[in-house]
Amino acid sequence: MRESLEKYVKENEKMVFELLKELCSIPAPSHHEERRAEFCKKWLEAQGAEGVFIDEALNVIYPYACEEGRPVAIFMAHMDTVFPDMEPMGVEERDGKLFSPGVGDDTANLAILLMMARYLAMEKPETVCGIVISPNACEEGLGNLKGARALVARYEDRLQQVISFDGNADDICTRAVGSERYRVEVLTEGGHSYSDFGNRNAIAYLSKMIEKLYQYQVPQDGSKTTYNVGMIQGGTSVNTIAQQAEMLFEFRSDNRESMLVVKQNFENVLEEFREKGLEIRVTLLGERPCGKTGEKSEGQKRVEKTCKEALEKWTGKPAELRSGSTDCNIPLSMGIPAATIGLIQGKGAHTREEWISIDSLKPGMCIAGDMLETCLK
Repeated sequence: MRESLEKYVKENEKMVFELLKELCSIPAPSHHEERRAEFCKKWLEAQGAEGVFIDEALNVIYPYACEEGRPVAIFMAHMDTVFPDMEPMGVEERDGKLFSPGVGDDTANLAILLMMARYLAMEKPETVCGIVISPNACEEGLGNLKGARALVARYEDRLQQVISFDGNADDICTRAVGSERYRVEVLTEGGHSYSDFGNRNAIAYLSKMIEKLYQYQVPQDGSKTTYNVGMIQGGTSVNTIAQQAEMLFEFRSDNRESMLVVKQNFENVLEEFREKGLEIRVTLLGERPCGKTGEKSEGQKRVEKTCKEALEKWTGKPAELRSGSTDCNIPLSMGIPAATIGLIQGKGAHTREEWISIDSLKPGMCIAGDMLETCLK
């Protein structure tokens, strides 16, 4: 790492910690990142960043040296948390750890991203390409990667790489796990549990549908393909034959062909129950694309090598390439070199007991610094 970046990291250990605590106090559910986005924009402007704006997807965008025609590298970290809370969820420091829902996924990585943006704004280094720093929106759950889609669409023709800071500094996500998520409703005539006994019960038929779906054997082709019923609800009361019942169903795979096979089975099961005379309503709630298969491009190999070297240098542990569902699904599905890399250490992601190790913030800034330096002259 160049001397100015190394000096910057050493001088700003306390600042990144204070920034992280402030960010944790600002709720940001998917689709409702307005307050955190506004904070990020104002904070960046206060550090001297020019041209910062919030786009229609609620991404905060700081374009640095992005003159028309220059190739562009995106560095992003998502602002949203998996929790629906619109009030502060609390921040607690204890035993060298910082506890807060969403602190590691992805607020600590977001704080480090902002510190890298501050370095650009203050030092104004020359670059080999344009750099876009973006605290982005809608990565979690039914956010459906709305922010990443908008970012990639904005710079698509100029993109040379996309790096997402997300998760722990243990491994690197370079293969996109695609997914489709549905609400499936079963509707029947229902009725009174005593006087209309014998009428069809939507809950009973939904249960049979779930049982049928779980009999399916996923493709054994070397890919990882999964499916899940995550929520069921329906009915009116204990003495009512349910007229309506519904479930949330998803399937995932890191292989496009396997995704198509499991989707065909899902559609076959739906059709089987429609043939019983049932009304089945299906709503697509979210869709994340798989990555492209085949030989990796030289650009992709270069991104993976850079990520691996940075992680191993600053953690002292071997880093593995893995598949996952992240903001980088979008560029990877388009053949744009991309990787998702974590910067911190912690546990409890997607729980209210989530924490990070405070000591991991400094090496996390070093990892991010090494990644940023690939774009500097």
